Amino acid sequence: MKIASWNVNSLNVRLPHLEEWLRLRQPDVVGLQETKLEDARFPDTALIGLGYRSVFAGQKTYNGVAILSREPAHDVQLGIPGFDDEQKRAIAATVGGVRIINLYVVNGQDIGTDKYDYKLRWLDAVHGWLSDEIKTHPNMVVMGDFNIALDDRDVYDPKIWNDDSILTSTAERAALQRLQALGLHDSFRLHNEEGGQFSWWDYRAAGFRRNLGLRIDLALVSDALRSSCIASVIDREPRSWDRPSDHAPVWVELAR
Repeated sequence: MKIASWNVNSLNVRLPHLEEWLRLRQPDVVGLQETKLEDARFPDTALIGLGYRSVFAGQKTYNGVAILSREPAHDVQLGIPGFDDEQKRAIAATVGGVRIINLYVVNGQDIGTDKYDYKLRWLDAVHGWLSDEIKTHPNMVVMGDFNIALDDRDVYDPKIWNDDSILTSTAERAALQRLQALGLHDSFRLHNEEGGQFSWWDYRAAGFRRNLGLRIDLALVSDALRSSCIASVIDREPRSWDRPSDHAPVWVELAR
């Protein structure tokens, strides 16, 4: 079972890329972030033609999340239960016996700002949600754009991306570690300990060509799925296409 995550940075712009990638890689489940589309404009008909059903929560211009799947999705949850939030950043569904949680974590802008405080509150709400979900659904994959690089291996320059920087601050990393402490494992690190492998590169300063990136797109697998996690990949190819998203897809493969 191949489960993928991709921040497409506007599905309206990147739909041809998504269609081509689905044909090439044929994942079973895909979580999308930053679709930036109102629900009425979501291209579910085009995706059905490729064999994928869709559940989604979107808004104009910003945010937006979706789960695509070959099998029907059940028990769909839009948003974080009990957390009042107009921003469309979280969606969950059960597919093929696996609970899929797809997150577009708040960026946070800068330490000390209202957006940074919102990020930490949002992550705390996610923790409460997942602590309940994992009890009910031990087979769980939590994926998405986390907007947090967990350690120095996940940034191109630790002197720039340090404890006082957004995306790598002490509080952000602690919040992600707290999620992992629920029994969630970074699937990429189960198979690869090397640094310098990234999932996001800035459009500016030839970031992709120079590999000036961050690894902020993750697929976390639960304790129950750890032994069945047979591969975890950052798929750099779509980042080299014309007019790409600034993120590459990441995926995890589970033995059936």
